[in-house]
Amino acid sequence: MKILFIGGTGNISSACARLLHQRGHHITLLTRGKHDIPAEYDSIVADRNAPGAWKQAMQGRFFDVIADFICFNEPDARIAFEACQGHCGQYIFISTTVVYAKPPAVLPISETAPKGNAFSEYGRGKEQAESYFRQRQQQAGFPLTIVRPSHTYSNNWLPNPVTSIGYTLAYRLENRLPVFVHDDGQGLWTLTHVRDFAVGFAGLCGQQECLGEDYQITGDMILTWNQIITETAWALGLDHWEVVKIPTSFICQVVPAMSDKLLGDKACPGVFDCSKLKNQVRDFDAAITFRAGIRESVAWFKADPRRQVVNQDHNRVFDQVIAAWKAAGH
Repeated sequence: MKILFIGGTGNISSACARLLHQRGHHITLLTRGKHDIPAEYDSIVADRNAPGAWKQAMQGRFFDVIADFICFNEPDARIAFEACQGHCGQYIFISTTVVYAKPPAVLPISETAPKGNAFSEYGRGKEQAESYFRQRQQQAGFPLTIVRPSHTYSNNWLPNPVTSIGYTLAYRLENRLPVFVHDDGQGLWTLTHVRDFAVGFAGLCGQQECLGEDYQITGDMILTWNQIITETAWALGLDHWEVVKIPTSFICQVVPAMSDKLLGDKACPGVFDCSKLKNQVRDFDAAITFRAGIRESVAWFKADPRRQVVNQDHNRVFDQVIAAWKAAGH
């Protein structure tokens, strides 16, 4: 198949492009031409967000699949529809499980769960894009498939409540600086390695029976946030670290920007039913445990000290919240 990736160098998309190329498919990336792409891929140079630029670049082209990883709201969706209508056999919109209402009414969460996340601007934007694409599917025959990942991670990610990308969590753990988890740290959460996600994604590509459908792609292993931090510390070879347990409400009061991340996502149970995907993609098996995956991530960081960059903004969030908690007498 000929597959066009819109955003093919990110956390999830790069793993998907790599797997599909390994399976013999022809991969093209839409790029603004500012970064190198793998030599084995073709490229189309255009700005995805510039009105008319992507549409112009698509003239005379047709792809079996277009996978859009950088559509975040209805205006983005309108640009995508204008560019892709008539130029693909399937358009896969990468949405998110954050579109679901929080906290969830029923566990595990399935594709039929109520939507409408009152706490997450990111989730609301993705939901609005979904709604627009659904209208275009029904009214204009747009060949839509919706995919909803949850919390995915790859080599340069160390999952935690503040941010997952980068080395900041490891830096704090290694230097015996405290980190926090929300509430008692026993909230249930699902982490999915990008290579597992890619298997599920690849199995949906080019399948006509997937048009008009939506699919969650997440792992099966359910962890607590305490376990996530512990496994990361063990992967770093540590035998001592400090975790401060702080109510979500207090964290969000001190750093209001955390409300989107916590109330809108991580502070709510993240347990998902992926039976719909498994019935469609028989070889999907989320086989990479977090223990194995986080060790890969740590090894990747340790292989090159230049990768061990501390984001000072994220570092300050840990410091600010923990200092406020201790100042409140805890």
